[in-house]
Amino acid sequence: MGRGESRRAQARDAELGAAVARAQQGDEAAFAAAYRLVQPGLLGYLRGLVGEEAEDVAAEAWLEIARDLGRFRGDGAGFRGWTATIARHRALDLLRRQKARPRAAGLEPELAELPGPHSTFEQALETLSTERVLALIAGLPREQGEAVLLRVVVGLDGPAAARVLGKRPGAVRTSVHRGLRRLAEELGGGADGGDGSGTRNKRRR
Repeated sequence: MGRGESRRAQARDAELGAAVARAQQGDEAAFAAAYRLVQPGLLGYLRGLVGEEAEDVAAEAWLEIARDLGRFRGDGAGFRGWTATIARHRALDLLRRQKARPRAAGLEPELAELPGPHSTFEQALETLSTERVLALIAGLPREQGEAVLLRVVVGLDGPAAARVLGKRPGAVRTSVHRGLRRLAEELGGGADGGDGSGTRNKRRR
């Protein structure tokens, strides 16, 4: 993430944190502001998990968020992680009721380990429409897809995404790396600097 984008993310989270603090004091307008800041990313995340049921699951999650808001302790970034955790639990409840699992594609499960994060491609994904991003992510194995959703769509950092998923940061970082590599291949390769993704594309065919 570049410095400009990092500053914008920090400003958004500062605004969110201030709104949450006011909402915890009973300010309904502040709660509405927090909702507007969080809902787009949260809804995108849920669409990646439960598809057309996302809005219903989000509504259920926000009821729980509103009910338990007084228990939350943290800043704006922490609030994003907290709401994502609640939404994920509600989504998994739905999937258990349906005796289903988050969508996964039938692609090979393993890729070579990557040397580092691909922040430039992450930024490229952020420029695409949510629908386009979700369509691409739907083709990933579940663990990779969910990790990428939390990083790119919800906007969590690595440790926060790991807390939501209940996994070690290193495992989530690997899932994100593999997911982004696969997405780069789907978009035609070369997003990470010509490191052989085109060769992998040929091998997959």
